[in-house]
Amino acid sequence: MDAGDPAGDPAGEPATGDTAGDPAGGRDPLLFLQTLQTLWSTRELGQLREEAQRGFATLEDPLAALLDMLDSSRGWRGKGPSLEAWVARELKRCLQAQLCPGPARGSPGLKQLQARAVKLLAESPPGLVEPLVSIFQLQDADRSPLLAHVHRLHQEGKFKEAIVLGAKLRLQADLDVEKMCIPLLLQDKADLVERYVDGFPDLQRRLLALMDSWCQPGFDIRVVARRYPQTTLRLERLSPRALGRQVLRLLEQHGLDPDLCPNVVNQQRLAALRYLCYKRLVERSVSRESWAEHVQGLAGQDQWLQEQLLQLLASHDDAALVAQCALDLLLPEERLPASVAAELRQLRIQERTAEAPLEDGKDDYYQLPIPREHLHFLASWEDLARHQEELLQPGQVVGMDLEWRPSFGAGGRPRASLMQVAVEGRVFLLDLPRLSSPAGGQAPQAFFRLVSRLLTDPSITKLGYGLAGDLRSLGASCPALAQAEKQLRGSVDLLQVHRQMRAADRPAPGVDGAAGPRGLSLLVQQVLGKPLDKMQQLSNWDRRPLCEGQLVYAAADAYCLLEVYWALCREPARFHLSGDLARSLRLGRGERAGPGELPPLQKALTSPQQVPAGEDAAPEVPARAFRVVCDSMLQGLARRLRCLGIDVLVLATGEDHRRAAEVARQEGRVILTSGLPYHKLRAQVGAGRCLSVDCSLKARQQATAVIRHFNVRVTHSDIFSRCQACNCHQYLKVSKDVMKQLVWLSGHPEGPSGTGDKAAQIEDERETGSAPEEAPGGCTYEPSCRWLEEEDLQSRVPATLGDGTRLQLSGVPAGVLRRPGLRHFYCCTGCGKVFWEGSHLGRVAENFREVLEGVPGSHEPSRAPSPASSPS
Repeated sequence: MDAGDPAGDPAGEPATGDTAGDPAGGRDPLLFLQTLQTLWSTRELGQLREEAQRGFATLEDPLAALLDMLDSSRGWRGKGPSLEAWVARELKRCLQAQLCPGPARGSPGLKQLQARAVKLLAESPPGLVEPLVSIFQLQDADRSPLLAHVHRLHQEGKFKEAIVLGAKLRLQADLDVEKMCIPLLLQDKADLVERYVDGFPDLQRRLLALMDSWCQPGFDIRVVARRYPQTTLRLERLSPRALGRQVLRLLEQHGLDPDLCPNVVNQQRLAALRYLCYKRLVERSVSRESWAEHVQGLAGQDQWLQEQLLQLLASHDDAALVAQCALDLLLPEERLPASVAAELRQLRIQERTAEAPLEDGKDDYYQLPIPREHLHFLASWEDLARHQEELLQPGQVVGMDLEWRPSFGAGGRPRASLMQVAVEGRVFLLDLPRLSSPAGGQAPQAFFRLVSRLLTDPSITKLGYGLAGDLRSLGASCPALAQAEKQLRGSVDLLQVHRQMRAADRPAPGVDGAAGPRGLSLLVQQVLGKPLDKMQQLSNWDRRPLCEGQLVYAAADAYCLLEVYWALCREPARFHLSGDLARSLRLGRGERAGPGELPPLQKALTSPQQVPAGEDAAPEVPARAFRVVCDSMLQGLARRLRCLGIDVLVLATGEDHRRAAEVARQEGRVILTSGLPYHKLRAQVGAGRCLSVDCSLKARQQATAVIRHFNVRVTHSDIFSRCQACNCHQYLKVSKDVMKQLVWLSGHPEGPSGTGDKAAQIEDERETGSAPEEAPGGCTYEPSCRWLEEEDLQSRVPATLGDGTRLQLSGVPAGVLRRPGLRHFYCCTGCGKVFWEGSHLGRVAENFREVLEGVPGSHEPSRAPSPASSPS
């Protein structure tokens, strides 16, 4: 008889007597458990769930019955999955879905059940604790035994379980926040710590004070780590720099006073001082006045910061320039190196206060091509009314930019001080502090109307460089324009066009991408021949009146957008853009291409012309023979290159850049870096072995540029030949049946995080629905690897390979296991990540079509393994 037929199922047939239960006594919970045990052993999940739901409905008191089951059995006390834990999770689901009645909150009967459940917590594994807390509403129970249980977990080294349970039971106020959080921070589980203190302002302040104390100069985190000798720690993630970023983010997130964290604030100020010294002493791209003002504001009267500043100045070789800086800052002569002190005395004698080294060479920079009298400073509603017609002329092209006082990472989006709007022959400088206050005044209303009309008129082409970010800053400064980015119509962001030019990897002759200008200044140099003079970029834009240098700089920043735009429209092919660029750039957000036609702007940004390799092109190298080492800022690039089969090592956060040069020399790797040490690294590994990566590009564009620069040959078979997560290139093939068994034994019968059949079904439908048809020629993912054998497993529960690598089975959705066409899985032998056939390879092949060998233009992407974690 069919096992699913109620007539053949004693547990579901009322005529069989005690299994059906009667209204007076209800069903015997132990017999009910025996019935479920039979189905549990056969792994018939569907029938098991149906039987459980029928049984819960016939039990007189399902909550008391669950406790009886747990009292009578010891199977759930061990490691691994258990029927009792599954029953508890299923009862929780039924109560939440109101499939069976639950007790009223605060009732006497519930209190008795809570007392029994609390006693069981001491022996409960993590998979049973959460449903017990939910079913018996233990967050409302007597706190003393709950606190005792949390303390016991902590003493046993189960720090994650202790903090999770403490948060679920809302016990934070009665627990020592430092004691609970320190081991989790050492294990790089800051997300759990943040959730633990969420909603408790006092605990948030204490946590931040703790993290700040770890950032004080000379602090050794290893001293704290020695208190937890049996715990696997991630101390590389706890460098003062990484911790400082977390603290600053939390300060802003919770709206707390930065004075709570003096060490992190000083660390941030020191980083700003380093940056300013680099800009002044190395790049020489900031004026004396601006530099001195910012440095004095950062160092103030803090003795430690003043000492650090002196060390920064003393580390530079140009004694004359350092002496000039010391003179501007009124630094005491006795605290300076002898050579600098001698130069300082000479400066005072000769009264040489001119800044010759920085003022010379103005002809080397882009010059504003319009007369000074065509710069208009608008600070009132009358000024706006006088020039409104020129600003809103239909059909014209305008360049837009913003300036604000540097905040040096103080948190939050900076408030804009000046808005520049350039039209042909003129530049208008709008004084935002005057035009945006008082709220509701005549000037703010006039300003809001004018800017709104300018942004929403699709016939006016608005040019910008990073336009979306500028408009968000404008909205932060003027709340009435908070939706400015969404209102924008008819715009062109030249940053996107510049990214296409850089992706083509053909910079203008003589342009050094690492040491030369960057951003808009680099675009101006590549297109117009000379970079922007950025001397005033870091000046105080809140000061009024603005100096002449600031006015000219601000006007040039906006007007150069017009000149770049006109040059690109005249000669798009010269800059490796599509020939239809003129129309492309005019197609703003408010216009559409014809039916079935890709907007030309999108074509310009996604289909750069292929530039034939010249005689000096690098020799071709296969992807699997190309080896690189990246700094920690290029994690996204590393994943994309690994995805294409390239061997990539990544420096740990805070690891010295000199380590990259050491690895490159020892292992024959190329260095990819985004930081300032480019020149030092290049000198250590030789020509052609170090590349400075443009961080303004997206990771996919960076990968394309690297492949073109080094002439790397990538084929279809290279894709996913290496694990994106750990860089391992060895996989094991696992049959579908074996994978089902391993997932079942791991205690994840319902997919990741206990999401249940519904979530798994949604995931399954999403994956299969997005997977394209198999490509012509039968191109599928078939890596060269052997099948997983029994002897490869050190243990099945948890599923662990012979070298100790645990398979990451929690990320395999139940819906994928039920997919009819799926034959097998792959697991990485390095990290245990699990993959299966999906649409990810097709997307990768499409994204890298222009550099992928052997993929015709009409080739449709094929199925490929998708990582158990969500594909990026």
